Amino acid sequence: MKDKFPDTDITWILRKKRVEMAYGGEQNDELAARGALGSRIHQLGDDEDIHVVTDFFTSSVEGKDKLSIIGTQQDQKHVLEGFNRLIVNTGSRPDYTINGELRLAIDPTTESVAALAPLIDPNEHSCGTVDAHGEAVLRQPEKGFYIVGAKSYGRAPTFLMATGYEQVRSITAFLAGDEASANRVELSLPETGVCNSTSGGCC
Repeated sequence: MKDKFPDTDITWILRKKRVEMAYGGEQNDELAARGALGSRIHQLGDDEDIHVVTDFFTSSVEGKDKLSIIGTQQDQKHVLEGFNRLIVNTGSRPDYTINGELRLAIDPTTESVAALAPLIDPNEHSCGTVDAHGEAVLRQPEKGFYIVGAKSYGRAPTFLMATGYEQVRSITAFLAGDEASANRVELSLPETGVCNSTSGGCC
């Protein structure tokens, strides 16, 4: 948008304390495209093509033609004004409604598969520090029922598609009677280049 309309002002509002925490591992990321994305937003911030607001927690939005965002910054009430459009990207959470009659073990904090929760806690882990896992971790109290893919991670943002493929491979092997294959780890996850999701620098 800013390329077509140079007078456009863009503000990026984060709950993180430092914007550097959103850049990831950049050139140290083993997933080149993910690292390049971090470097790109880093450059946009350095060039002041976007205005960055950190440590901001939104409580409400007011206005019609011009929007104001009311929240707190460094534990003080703060108002950001003059916005025409908001693009909200605040993560997602799983909907377990369809499974309401099944016996499930779901972690109350991450809303992930319960046994998986300590392995993927975003306060401790990035995508590259989550151990590969399979059928045994994903097993539910409801016999023969599994939650896999992004839904198995609940609200945690560290899911990679390669992880989902390994989950399905392990479960399929178990259902086919090959427990040795189900218990074997056949995945090496790419490192992000940061120690964990809360770290601002590289390992």
